[in-house]
Formats: sequence, C-alpha cells, structure tokens
Amino acid sequence: MKKIMGSTFILRELTLEDWGEVHSYASLEEVSRYQSWGPNTESQSLEFVQAIVDEAERRPRTRYVFAVVHLEQNKLVGSGEINIRSIHHKQGEISYIIHPDYWGRGLASETARLLIHFGFHSLELHRIFGTCDPKNKASARVLEKVGMLKEGQLRQNIRIEHAWRDSLLFSVLAHEWKVFSERS
Repeated sequence: MKKIMGSTFILRELTLEDWGEVHSYASLEEVSRYQSWGPNTESQSLEFVQAIVDEAERRPRTRYVFAVVHLEQNKLVGSGEINIRSIHHKQGEISYIIHPDYWGRGLASETARLLIHFGFHSLELHRIFGTCDPKNKASARVLEKVGMLKEGQLRQNIRIEHAWRDSLLFSVLAHEWKVFSERS
C-alpha cells in the first residue's frame, strides 16, 4: 500500500473499510456543490470506494486515490486523487476533497502538492493538470498556490443535472514543478 507523508496528515491508499468516513463528507451538499456527483447516498459512497479498490488492481494502473488521514486525530478527513489521462503523453490530472470541518487549514493545498510530487517523481509524468468550477474560488486558489498556471476556461465541458458547466483549467509541467518546489 502506497503512503505519502504530509506535515499533519498521511496520504494512504483508500480501502473498502474507509467508505463510511468517505460518506461522512460525500453526503454533504457543500462538498458536492461544484461536482457532477452527490450528495451521495450510503450505497453511492460504498459503490465509489468499491470501484476505487477494484481499479487499484488494474494493470496498467492509471488511477491512484488516497485517503487524507489526519495524524493527530487518526481520522480520514478527505481524499486526493491522481489519474493518468495519457500514458503515451505522460499527462495526469489531480483532484482533492476535504471534509468541511477541516477547510481553511491548508490540507487541500498540501494534498495537491503531494499528489503533484507523486505524479512527477513516482509516475514520471510530464504534465499534470487540475480543473475547477469557475465559481469555486477556493479550489482555484489551491491550484495556483501549488504552482499551477491557469491555461484557460473549458466551455460547457461538464453536465451537472440538466445544465452545462464550464471549468477553469490549470497545469504544471515537470520542469516548472522542479523550479517551483525548490523555491517553496
């Protein structure tokens, strides 16, 4: 099982036993406000975690989902994910979700930073990107804070319920990350 140490938490691969703690935030309206899913029912949260566990066995592996476990409280407080979107072009996408009780503590930024580091150093990616709803100012700040540059806005690329939504697109390249991480 892969583990990545942060300053106040550890990223470890999600297990089926985590589904209840995942549900504790995936069932909340404020967490899913900008997502194409949720708020989740218990069965949806269980199905999501089961799919993650199943995908971890696939080869080649293209999806890594980590539980964000607060060290002091030994509690799952969110998740972070990196997906290899193109093996040939060495591109990946990050995403993260933190329980609202832990918002404003830098956990999303540190999770994103650790996912990017993992993507460039362990997965040997060339480009990593992230997207967010243009109305999700906090997520846009996270992506910029971790060294990603705003590339632009994808128009109506996600359907939420019966409406289309735009996404802001941010990315960082391996050589940019090296310079950024040496300065931080």
